[in-house]
Amino acid sequence: MKVKKEYFILGAIILALSLYLFLRKTDRARYELPNLSTFPKADISKIEIAKKGTTVILNRKNGNWNIGLQGYPADNAKINNMLRIIENLTLTAMVSESKDYSRYELDDEHKIIVRAFTGETLTREFDIGKVAPSYRHTFVRLKGNELVYHARENFRHTFDVAVDDLRDKQVLAFDKTEIQEIRLIKNGQSLVCARSTAPVTADQEPAVKSKPPPKQVVIWENAEGDRCDERKLNRLLGTLSNLRCERYLGNKKKDDLIDPIYRIELKGAQGYNLSIFAKDEGDKKGYPATTSMNNCPFLLPEESAQSIMKAPEEMLEKPTRCPKLS
Repeated sequence: MKVKKEYFILGAIILALSLYLFLRKTDRARYELPNLSTFPKADISKIEIAKKGTTVILNRKNGNWNIGLQGYPADNAKINNMLRIIENLTLTAMVSESKDYSRYELDDEHKIIVRAFTGETLTREFDIGKVAPSYRHTFVRLKGNELVYHARENFRHTFDVAVDDLRDKQVLAFDKTEIQEIRLIKNGQSLVCARSTAPVTADQEPAVKSKPPPKQVVIWENAEGDRCDERKLNRLLGTLSNLRCERYLGNKKKDDLIDPIYRIELKGAQGYNLSIFAKDEGDKKGYPATTSMNNCPFLLPEESAQSIMKAPEEMLEKPTRCPKLS
């Protein structure tokens, strides 16, 4: 009798497990993950990023991305990362159907709405919530869908940005080998260093002649024929050829800045210039500055500005002292 009872209990357990697995499978079928359409990111011509009453609009024009009505150039690396996520958005699991969106920061107070357009056609729209506890997924909702899903990757920070975060911070760029003349102006003093070439002298030839020496070398001289320090000038050109700002000064126009404390003028295939101005009372972290390649004034980091603003006389080679005769 005891054996029969045990068989009965075992059978009941097996039946309960079978029902659980069957119902679980049925429940999964109800929540089959949406099949997202695929499209190449090259087709996207506009992106809207909306959060709590603010909207950032990005437009592609002539192959370049610009920001808003102002048309500020956008940082291509950041936009390309957005495009990659929009194109490859992948849902990995259904998380909730309870509509408790605040739990996932998908409520109106916290969610980020992303819309991608091809021409005037809305290609993709989804809401971004907080990062999942795994830090490898992000909570999202799709347009017209009340369910919360896991999306592959941690990407909220990619879209949680303001206009200034997306602006291209490069304010001066050129090929430094094209520069033929450098003019430095500080405190009423100026120095012009012109680039030229000269034949290699005997003392410049290498001791080991494994390969023929160059026929000419580059030299920098001022108008009086004094040599400029080539090493310092090359370092300066290296900094200027890929100069990036800390941020833009949204409350100022280029014409608002006058009387620079330091100015550099470069001549090459075209002209370039950089003007650095005295620090504002309200901002001690950098120097206001402008360049010929950007219509907006910006803040140059203090370290960068200090490395640039050398006194003109420092850029000349120091004369070699002859030893005293005994």
